[in-house]
Amino acid sequence: MAPTLAACRIALPLVAAVALAACSPQQMVMRSVADELASQGQSAEDDLELAREASAFYLKFSESVLQPQPAHAGLATAVAAGFTRYAYAFVAFEADRLEATDAQAAHRLRQRAARLYRRGRDHALAALDAARPGFRRALADPSAPPGLQPGEVALAYWAAAAWGGQISLSKDDPDTVADLPLAIRLARLAWDTDPAFGNGDLASLMGSFEVARPGGSRDRAAGYFDEALRRSGGRSAGAFVAKAEGIAQPAGDKAAFIALLEQALAVRDAPGSPSALANEVMRRRARWLLDTADDLF
Repeated sequence: MAPTLAACRIALPLVAAVALAACSPQQMVMRSVADELASQGQSAEDDLELAREASAFYLKFSESVLQPQPAHAGLATAVAAGFTRYAYAFVAFEADRLEATDAQAAHRLRQRAARLYRRGRDHALAALDAARPGFRRALADPSAPPGLQPGEVALAYWAAAAWGGQISLSKDDPDTVADLPLAIRLARLAWDTDPAFGNGDLASLMGSFEVARPGGSRDRAAGYFDEALRRSGGRSAGAFVAKAEGIAQPAGDKAAFIALLEQALAVRDAPGSPSALANEVMRRRARWLLDTADDLF
């Protein structure tokens, strides 16, 4: 799930900056560049290798533009999403594939993925803090949780998703694992504000957190995953994979596990769909899980 962009469009912000520099103050130029980069982060792409090759430059350049204007919600969202997607699709997944043959290499990749998740999380949290000074401090106080505006849900979603990814790869770091309630609280704030966010993506994240939460309810998690499938209209391969890994696998239900993964593989995307890359990432994971199902049960 790397940023969905065409490599040839990367140069556009630079062109815009040159064109505007003669008649606009630097702040306006940087804002224009940030706007363009944020829109590129939402563009459609279905070629995993092209996305991977384009992602590194996009993320580094976007970070440099975001640094002097951390409150730019659109770019902060795109950068947080980009780091989270890159970590999941291209680093953590490679670690999973290597685990059986090279455990040390897999461990190194998971450490890198955790750092990338943290980087994405921090950009999103910084933007939330800029919009609502003291947001992160308030998040740590369950008696007075901060609120969210609808326009802040995307930042909260990506911060929570990245945080969850980091925690899942940091089992040997008690301080990081101890942040799980904060990540869940942030996801809950997003859910309470806009449960329909991402056409089921937020519902799927809620299900994953419910599975991970100490004392979490399997039935409640299944309800979230089913809500994700409903809101996506069955067009999200990720919702099927999440339910397979979050419900069927822990229950030891191999038949349901395989059936859900086959449904993920059956998802097809309309030309130019903004979900195409995310679905291809999850179809790739579904194929790998099916290939290794005998080892998982």
